[in-house]
Amino acid sequence: MTDFLELPAALGSRGKVRLPGSKSISNRVLLLAALAEGTTQVKALLDSDDTRVMLQALKHLGVNWSRHEGSDDYRVEGVGGVFPVKEAELFLGNAGTAFRSLTAACALAGGDYVLKGVPRMHERPIGDLVDAVRQLGAQVEYLGSEGFPPLRISPPSPASGGGVGGEGGIPSPGPLGHPLPPEGEGREVTVKGNVSSQYLTGILMSAPLLGREVTVRVEGELISKPYVEITLNLMKRFGIEVKRHGWERFVVPAATYRSPGAIEVEGDASSASYFLAAGAIGHGPVRVEGVGRNSIQGDVRFAEALAKMGAEIGFGPNWIEARLGCADRLHAIDLDCNHIPDAAMTLAILALFAEGTTTLRNIASWRVKETDRIAAMAAELRKVGATVEEGPDYIRVTPPARLVPNAVIDTYDDHRMAMCFSLVALGGVPIRINDPKCVNKTFPGYWDALASICQR
Repeated sequence: MTDFLELPAALGSRGKVRLPGSKSISNRVLLLAALAEGTTQVKALLDSDDTRVMLQALKHLGVNWSRHEGSDDYRVEGVGGVFPVKEAELFLGNAGTAFRSLTAACALAGGDYVLKGVPRMHERPIGDLVDAVRQLGAQVEYLGSEGFPPLRISPPSPASGGGVGGEGGIPSPGPLGHPLPPEGEGREVTVKGNVSSQYLTGILMSAPLLGREVTVRVEGELISKPYVEITLNLMKRFGIEVKRHGWERFVVPAATYRSPGAIEVEGDASSASYFLAAGAIGHGPVRVEGVGRNSIQGDVRFAEALAKMGAEIGFGPNWIEARLGCADRLHAIDLDCNHIPDAAMTLAILALFAEGTTTLRNIASWRVKETDRIAAMAAELRKVGATVEEGPDYIRVTPPARLVPNAVIDTYDDHRMAMCFSLVALGGVPIRINDPKCVNKTFPGYWDALASICQR
């Protein structure tokens, strides 16, 4: 594929799309399967840059896995909570789900590890997570700027508060072979919740490695709560049920992950948003398969926001369908998007096709994603003629009278920017997408899937 993709104007949309597996579920399942006792058959795993990063990292940590030839099914041999390899350097690209969860897991694994990524990853804050794992006795050193990757992780030591005073001051091992904090210490950890829910997810998934009950408290408002619900749901599938007290306190029991035998990854609800939006913009109907009424992903609630804008939505147990409703066009909304932070980007594009000014609030997490998504979205929306106001945690979009044709869209090495702006072609104008291959992060087949529903 060239460094850009010319998308011709589309006259409408109609058809069905089978979604790839959820990135959020895929990387969580891989880590849980790796930490569990027993072997897990993982079905319909997402095949993308981010999952390949996680798989490669697990291999470097001594986790054996194999892919069933000709399918997206994998066999992961669990290590029972103890990574066999105690010294490794992990390159994690720009995969936030992998970097945050592996930081927590490696910090409690009792080894020497270096975690690094692409330059943008080294600009994405991780200080709140590091502060949290240090409360559990972990030793983490910043190799660059304070509060940001890359990181060096060392085994806990008595000096760090990470071990009990055994003979000669040597830390006593816990049930999984990891040093435990002194009795009464390390049982409670506080993590900030207002920057990224992935910090809390990393702590929750790794806490069982300590071999004792751990209470996790959230400081401040927890954003992206549905993603934490995914974490809790999957931990339960692997045998550990976390007691949740509101969104402020979580109690993780002293237990070991156990393989459920087999687990299937449902389709990606965030990716569904592009095709559902296409159904509304291009009159539809467009149906996405692989996610539906029974989904554990919060981003299925994107369909609710789409309905508020005037789309007609249909649900099945494993599918969602969208088309334009009775009105000739969509209408603007003012929405708190804390529950759908990733899918909310698609609403910013839908604002181009809505009557009135759309305001999307509580989206501060956009600032620390693959790029500063608020700034990037504002810059590119202006290229197609929109009037945009951006704030620390909101964006306000007023559509132009007519879309600007042949706009050249920069994607900032951000898969969601590319997929979002591809929808502009459904407004009857051609558009150029720079660096279209960035969609490989989560949806390598996106361009073919989009072409299958666009009528030209």
